[in-house]
Amino acid sequence: MTTFLQQFVNAAALGGVYALVALGLTLVYGVMRVPNFAHGGLYMLGAYFAYASLTGLGVGYIPAMLIAAVLVAILAALMERFIFYPLRNAPHVHPMIAAIGVLFFFEAAVQLVWGPDFKQIPEPVPGILSVGGITITWQRLIVIAASVVAMLGLNYFLKRTLTGTTIEALAQNREGARLVGINTNRAGMVTFAISGALAAIAACLIAPINSVAPSMGEVMNLKVFAIIILGGMGSVPGAIVGAFLLAFAEVFGGYYISLNFADVIGFAMLVLVLAVRPQGLFRRGT
Repeated sequence: MTTFLQQFVNAAALGGVYALVALGLTLVYGVMRVPNFAHGGLYMLGAYFAYASLTGLGVGYIPAMLIAAVLVAILAALMERFIFYPLRNAPHVHPMIAAIGVLFFFEAAVQLVWGPDFKQIPEPVPGILSVGGITITWQRLIVIAASVVAMLGLNYFLKRTLTGTTIEALAQNREGARLVGINTNRAGMVTFAISGALAAIAACLIAPINSVAPSMGEVMNLKVFAIIILGGMGSVPGAIVGAFLLAFAEVFGGYYISLNFADVIGFAMLVLVLAVRPQGLFRRGT
């Protein structure tokens, strides 16, 4: 039982990170109807901006996370304005190809500035906590708590603020939102900014546990696209449920079967679920 609870905590922390990245991606898809393949690059840049703030500016962990979130949010908004907005009337394949090109550009830029070597962000609160025989690092507790706070904050923003309800209306019916006077251009930029900030926060949370590398965005891209397909493209609840399902499948499958097959187990679960329910676990909608 102790081993089960230990792996449960590890899966909860990983699921929180997956959920934050997937939420940003599913919001963008819900509003723009375009899969942003550069999303993994924004996630990767969040980790590197935090690393640069910690080592170059000498700030603390939380200020570094906030700096990274703001910078990536601005960069994501600029992407929407200067890359996706001009392609809004182009065939769907054009913005997808452009997004892949942006992802490769981000990776090349990071390697040029910081090099291809792995970087490590120190844990803000080192050490472990032992409760009932369960050993938990403080960083994993921080990941769980911060991801829950971020998800609750996003839910409040979408449900209780004017800008949030505007984004929801745009996701449900873009033409209807335009007809009632909603500024769809502004809503699109805000959505991209939110998605970038969520990705950066997720990267900053997991970076002290895993190493930071230029290729980390590609791996995360594959997983979050699997998550939003599993949960239902454009569904916020689906993104959260899919994130935790994938995390639990990876952690428990890796522990009880083999670490070498952890990723395979997660994607096998995706195939099985879609074979039964091709539209995903949830219908689209925020």
